[in-house]
Amino acid sequence: MPDGLDVVVVGGGPNGLAAAITLAREGHAVQVVERAAEVGGGSRSAELTLPGFVHDVCSSIHPFGRTAPFFVEAELERFGLRWIEPTAAVAHPLDDGTAVIVTRDVDATARTLGADRDAYRRLLGPVVRGFRSLLPDILAPFHIPRRPRRALSLAWFGINALQPATLLTRRFRDEPARALFAGVAAHSVLRLDEPISSAAGLALLASAHDDGWPFPAGGAVEIPRAMAAALGDLGGSISTDRAIERLEDLPRSRLALFDTSPGTLERVARGRLPDGYREKLRNVRYGPSVFKLDIALDGKIPWRNPDVALAGTVHLGGTFEEIRDSEAAAALGVLHPKPFVLLAQHSLFDRSRAPEGKHTVWAYCHVPHASTADASEAILGQIERFAPGFRERVLAMKKTSPAELEASNPNDVGGDISGGRLDLRQLFTRPVARLDPYSTPDPRLFLCSSSTPPGGGIHGMCGWHAAHSALRRLGARDG
Repeated sequence: MPDGLDVVVVGGGPNGLAAAITLAREGHAVQVVERAAEVGGGSRSAELTLPGFVHDVCSSIHPFGRTAPFFVEAELERFGLRWIEPTAAVAHPLDDGTAVIVTRDVDATARTLGADRDAYRRLLGPVVRGFRSLLPDILAPFHIPRRPRRALSLAWFGINALQPATLLTRRFRDEPARALFAGVAAHSVLRLDEPISSAAGLALLASAHDDGWPFPAGGAVEIPRAMAAALGDLGGSISTDRAIERLEDLPRSRLALFDTSPGTLERVARGRLPDGYREKLRNVRYGPSVFKLDIALDGKIPWRNPDVALAGTVHLGGTFEEIRDSEAAAALGVLHPKPFVLLAQHSLFDRSRAPEGKHTVWAYCHVPHASTADASEAILGQIERFAPGFRERVLAMKKTSPAELEASNPNDVGGDISGGRLDLRQLFTRPVARLDPYSTPDPRLFLCSSSTPPGGGIHGMCGWHAAHSALRRLGARDG
């Protein structure tokens, strides 16, 4: 074990690795300690169904993978990471056989929305035009931008993002635009009548137009592999198969950053944290869970509308009202018979994912928190609804319940892959309301997981911001 560590990072998910890389780049001695046999957390891949079929275990499509400030700064392409951009970012098929296809071109996408084309341009145009300059503020804890122009842009975004999706979509008259926005807003895992449920819709649609929702060639596991290589190149180290049950299990260091759930931090560091703070860590509110299917196919998905095959991501939920009701049911503890399904079809664009002529499907729906119900038939029914004959092409299938998700990655508490509800109460105050949400009452301990702002997603920004918080502490002590 190396001597003289400045920082030890507990947990080798993308946020823990992002924190370690950011600290190592500043010349600090860093070690990552990971409980599993390999780093990656929610960014891993495996042959879950049949030999030769590569499925992503959790995260899969990465809207901010090339544009988030951490990934821009890290330049992971130097370490073998290669991004694939599908022809279209998102497809949303409808029951009449039509489909909304979202490409990089805002105007081309708007033209497919009929009477709502101008309303779509007015809503998305300003966000897309300023997306790269706005993104560092969107993927950040609460703050006031120093540059007046950025402050005005962020305020415009915030006014719209704060609205419930049910309210924002009133500017659309027809079903295609309303359904499209509902599907993208549902990535928030909130009821669509809740404040700030529009934020995900705006940010993710803008990302689709700006960078096309790419994914890594070879599987999501290629992201942490490149990050591990980058950390090694900077002199950092990684120790795997090492569970941390108490602070005494850690190698000696000046600071420790936890890429873990708040509950894990509370349990491991209970002797160093005040009772009031520990209680707040235990009382973090979690949202709906995920029930996931990985499917090996004997051929492509037989979409009724062939244009759906242009997209890497497909939203299956029908109308705005259906998606609204599905997300409300999950939040209220009910499994909806026709849940909103998020589906990815990587093998259409990355032939390394499946044997010749075969294909993979990655699909999930939101279910009540820690649900034990089997949602596989409901998911299959939604796919078959828009792709008749789909079931006949299924070769093998792997179900993953909320409990299995948590067993694979303890940060997914109860199957919640977002690190806690991203509602108005917890958006900026997660996991505890503090001026610096990454710090704790103990000046040597920090939290850097998706339970801190800006929340879930493979963008590395929770770790990046936590590292900068730690750098301020290290700098203060050095001074």
